[in-house]
Amino acid sequence: MGAVGYQPRATEGTVLHRVVRENFESFLAEVAARSDGGGLPQFVEREFREFLTCGALARGFARVRCGDCAYERLVPFSCKRRGFCASCGGRRMAELAAHLVDAVLPHVPVRQWVLTLPYRLRYLLAYNHGLCRAVLAVHVRAVLGFYRRRARRRGVRDGRGGAVTVIQRFGGGLRLNVHFHSLLLDGVFAEGADGRLAFHPAEPPSDEDVARLLATIRRRVQRLLARRGVAVEDAVEFDPLAEESPALAGITSASVQGRVALGPRAGARILQLGREPDAPWVTSRGPCQAHLEGFDLHANITVGADDRAGLERLSRYVLRPPVAQDRIELTPEGRVLVALKTEWADGTTHLLFEPVEFLEKLAALTPRPRINLVLYYGILAPHAQARARAVAYDPAEPAGVGPSAPAQQPGADPPRPAPEPSVVSTPEVSPDESRTGGTEKPRRWAWADLMRRVFDLDVLACPRCGGRMSVIATIEARDVIRTILGHLGLPTEPPAPLPPRPPPRALDLFPDNPA
Repeated sequence: MGAVGYQPRATEGTVLHRVVRENFESFLAEVAARSDGGGLPQFVEREFREFLTCGALARGFARVRCGDCAYERLVPFSCKRRGFCASCGGRRMAELAAHLVDAVLPHVPVRQWVLTLPYRLRYLLAYNHGLCRAVLAVHVRAVLGFYRRRARRRGVRDGRGGAVTVIQRFGGGLRLNVHFHSLLLDGVFAEGADGRLAFHPAEPPSDEDVARLLATIRRRVQRLLARRGVAVEDAVEFDPLAEESPALAGITSASVQGRVALGPRAGARILQLGREPDAPWVTSRGPCQAHLEGFDLHANITVGADDRAGLERLSRYVLRPPVAQDRIELTPEGRVLVALKTEWADGTTHLLFEPVEFLEKLAALTPRPRINLVLYYGILAPHAQARARAVAYDPAEPAGVGPSAPAQQPGADPPRPAPEPSVVSTPEVSPDESRTGGTEKPRRWAWADLMRRVFDLDVLACPRCGGRMSVIATIEARDVIRTILGHLGLPTEPPAPLPPRPPPRALDLFPDNPA
């Protein structure tokens, strides 16, 4: 179904790839000039260079062949980066959302709690992951405590809630905006007299509840920062990021403020199109939302216990990548036009960037390597004793959560039907092999299974005869790659950045000589 229309992705033909390839060296030259040759941290530069090879056959590929008619297709490897690659971010979003729905979040109501932070705090958390996790822990513990106290007032003792939190680094218009999307079980689990685990749903929070909870979170965060000697309101005497990389510190600060750090417009605000200059900035004060001195808490989105499709859509939303390729285009003058997903309160619909300005925004969104951006709390934490029973909880099958249920290790997932054999799949492993000391490791979804689940595409159906295709080899050796691609008349080297170009002429929005 739909396999005839499927074609392997071609990242090299996208606007994002073109802008990065044509302007990356110019961007590096501008950064070096602004930082006295300091340059960017290695992990940021590597993010750009690896992105240029994403989906390039010269990087490596899998050979997929039909067993009936011998039709063959080459499926390129991805870059697997976590910064701004829309393709890899889309796969990661779909894969982890499927894992959360199938193997983590039980069949109970789920409410999304979103905490937004003041500008100065966003800058401090952007590359200080330890401080970021500490602030996040304050937020999640406050909300879990809120659910526990409400359950206690209804006579439910020892109630335990759970949460999955995604640390998002981006906001509207490619701004660096570190904030937290938490999917919390909308209630608590507690053991009954018979030892069985039962879920007790919570009543929806009122606007006053959200406001009081936000005030508590703000007070606790301020106490945390004071204990650590971090001043948010005043300029700090020592900035670790500026000491490590002055260039990245400047780019990060400008991104948080919605300003430009490099090029002829350095220090100016990002160009906004569709904006009404005299329109007042209106801050939403919707239901279950509170705003206090830069802190904002929103809790008005819920998903029912039986709405698994809606839960997967919400999970994909909180896990989405920062850049949507279909909202990026080039103007005839070579500038980058980014369409906003929704119109801003002041009427802004698009943002206009010089190519170097655009790349500096992408650089600011790149996280440090080897940090966790998805975290589990409460009864869903990897080492929680009742995690296996909570994950397997289904009110339609109460017998599966009592003492008669098969024993599992702490943190183990419930059994799931084995997927069909498919392309570029990591072999399935047993729960015992996939965990050390109860720490959860999500199973890798196969490429074809994800395509079928997300797009309803059977990519293993042969477009020529309708037979079944399968992987016959994965090619990673450089000499073999060159031989095969040379025989097919395809490029044998991955795309490389083009040489730097002279800086563009500054955009004149108000020419002296009208046409």
